[in-house]
Amino acid sequence: MQNTSAAGQGKGPAGVGGEFVIGNDLRIGRLGFGAMRITGKGIWGEPADRAEAIRVVRRAVELGINFIDTADSYGPNVSEEIIAEALHPYPAGLVIATKGGFERPGPNQWVENGGPAHLKAACEGSLRRLRLDRIDLYQLHRIDPKVPAEDQLGALKHLQAQGKIRHIGLSEVSVRQIQHAQGIVPIVSVQNRYSLADRGSEDVLEYCEKQRIGFIPWFPLAAGQLSGGDSAVGSVAAQLNATPSQVALAWLLARSPVILPIPGTSSVQHLEENVAAADLKIGKDTMRELAGAA
Repeated sequence: MQNTSAAGQGKGPAGVGGEFVIGNDLRIGRLGFGAMRITGKGIWGEPADRAEAIRVVRRAVELGINFIDTADSYGPNVSEEIIAEALHPYPAGLVIATKGGFERPGPNQWVENGGPAHLKAACEGSLRRLRLDRIDLYQLHRIDPKVPAEDQLGALKHLQAQGKIRHIGLSEVSVRQIQHAQGIVPIVSVQNRYSLADRGSEDVLEYCEKQRIGFIPWFPLAAGQLSGGDSAVGSVAAQLNATPSQVALAWLLARSPVILPIPGTSSVQHLEENVAAADLKIGKDTMRELAGAA
């Protein structure tokens, strides 16, 4: 098995989006790839076209992406297996982040399980599927309200002490939960739902900025009704000869230096379209216009 390396930011079109250092030692390009959509319908089972899913993952790296986000629950297991099949042995500088804390009884079904035994088994499974000796960034997919947070984070801290994970992150948390977690173990990333159209985690983003914690927005392209031709996003897209999705991604990259967007797709064409957003520049006036419209 092989470890990923912190050899630096990816080259190519994705690298234009700038870089961020996770945990003081993992230098990544700010535009990453979210690997949830390379599974089947309902984030369950095999993708409709496994060969295309493998092409997508490989193309992401060719385009300069060196940060891939996945989870054991995507499939379950399928996303991690495809990543390893597509990329192992991993190129220097590639950081693969994964998550644990959900059970998957069926399509579109997500059941929190923060039991320490489950988290330890989940991490071991991810190591095996990804063919790694150590996971660079392991994120608690949810803080399970049925289990003391100290027990959940304590399990990850133990795995960290064993050398099985390098850094620890959280997902879908409040500022208070982050602060509580920081009293138990260092936290280097937070993955909350956030987009131009959904800014309910604004306070969490501001806290992450102050703490220099990486903020990974999931569902980053939730432009929804804002992306119509008569909308602010549609108008800006037309002016810039871009798509509404590209504008939404460019807005995120410009919004904060700690934001690490991870748009996901099962199509090489959509992947290339998303990566092109790294080179899209949005001025301050346009940023205010888009934020006001949202």
